[in-house]
Amino acid sequence: MINIVVELSKYVILTLMIVYTVLCYYLVVGKHASDRKGLLRSQITLTFFLDFTAFVVIFLKTFDFKVVIFYAEMMIYFAAILILYRRIYKNASMLLLNNMCMLLSVGFIMLCRLDIASANKQLLIVACGSAVALVIPVMIRKMKFLKDLTWVYAGLGVVLLGAVLVLAQTSYGAKLSLMGIQPSEVIKLTFVFFMASLLAREVTFKKVVLATVVAGLHVGILVLSRDLGSAVIFFVAYLVLIYVSTRKPAYLCIGIAGGTAGAVMAYHLFGHVRQRVSAWKDPMAVYQNEGYQIVQSLFAIGTGGWFGMGLCQGSPEKIPVVKNDFIFSAICEELGGIFAICLIFVCMSFFLTIVEIALQIKNPFYKLIAIGLGAEYAFQVFLTIGGATKFIPMTGVTLPLVSYGGSSIMCMILMIAIIQGLYIYREDEDEEIERHRREAAKRARQRAVEAAEERDY
Repeated sequence: MINIVVELSKYVILTLMIVYTVLCYYLVVGKHASDRKGLLRSQITLTFFLDFTAFVVIFLKTFDFKVVIFYAEMMIYFAAILILYRRIYKNASMLLLNNMCMLLSVGFIMLCRLDIASANKQLLIVACGSAVALVIPVMIRKMKFLKDLTWVYAGLGVVLLGAVLVLAQTSYGAKLSLMGIQPSEVIKLTFVFFMASLLAREVTFKKVVLATVVAGLHVGILVLSRDLGSAVIFFVAYLVLIYVSTRKPAYLCIGIAGGTAGAVMAYHLFGHVRQRVSAWKDPMAVYQNEGYQIVQSLFAIGTGGWFGMGLCQGSPEKIPVVKNDFIFSAICEELGGIFAICLIFVCMSFFLTIVEIALQIKNPFYKLIAIGLGAEYAFQVFLTIGGATKFIPMTGVTLPLVSYGGSSIMCMILMIAIIQGLYIYREDEDEEIERHRREAAKRARQRAVEAAEERDY
């Protein structure tokens, strides 16, 4: 009987995910739809039903009461964050919030299935991060001096990354964390703020050179620390922001050429890079060593097929570091390829929502922040999924909001809060423009009346 429930549940979960994904794009494209609020509520309902179905299956397969406790705590968190945002920030982007909850749900489901202790720790970090994040939209709107802290952002980034390079212990071939915290995740935010602050006003050649030097320091330290995934993300954010602020294709071409040359140099200088490239080119040839992870990942993806094995029916635990770098492979194995494709589309919807917010903001500083954060998010998704599927060499970064990782999930929650603040700021800009328009129209009417009175006199 339990096996029948598990088999049926994967089709229920898949159907709910497909409907949710379709609603995402309908809401992105048809933003003026009259039933928008109803569709947003439908997304929440779909997420709750998906969570309920998945956790029923996990409980039936494990009969572990800790699963029930975790599910209750998770539901309390989701209810609290959805209610608080609607109460405190009535102009916040509910689509962005819904997508955050869906991606977190998928992560919690897989973590609970893999390791309940990790799931509990992740939920605690998410809850703490969300509590802090509730004040960030207000800070974005009120703290106008943020655009003036250009060199504070740059100095903070270089010092923290330098401290990791000098003091951190090597883990999985790279220096990543200091006292249990991964500073590169925080610096992703400050780096975008630095670039936006420097390039928001008139962009001169001198400013481009300064931005290049500071970006080069960030990327160089990360490469020396062998944190290659973060180095690539920083470089892409730098390239996107330089191009958007200058609108000169020459800078983009020079940046791509420089990045390519840097990648070739890294390949020849670091054995760590050569190992990853070797594992990417022919993982079966080095199956017993560096190719083992990617081979197990590909086995898991192939085993899952289109519809998946069903929750708790596969063997994702055979993939090393599955909770962090290869959680996408675990999703493919147990929930199926179609579910994984829907997950990619939800991530794309998340990115498109950020781009839409950026395009509508008038203030260049805030516009560049939104574009930079969106670029970092999109490229991190690409690196994680591309590495797990052998599309590109594995870079060792997490899937945002889904993978296990304290610093990563905390900074992603803060990033979303910053974007929510930008969305609310954009609403304020629209209200200000409308107010000026009404005042101008009122003055025009008054002048017309006065002119008419003068003619009659």
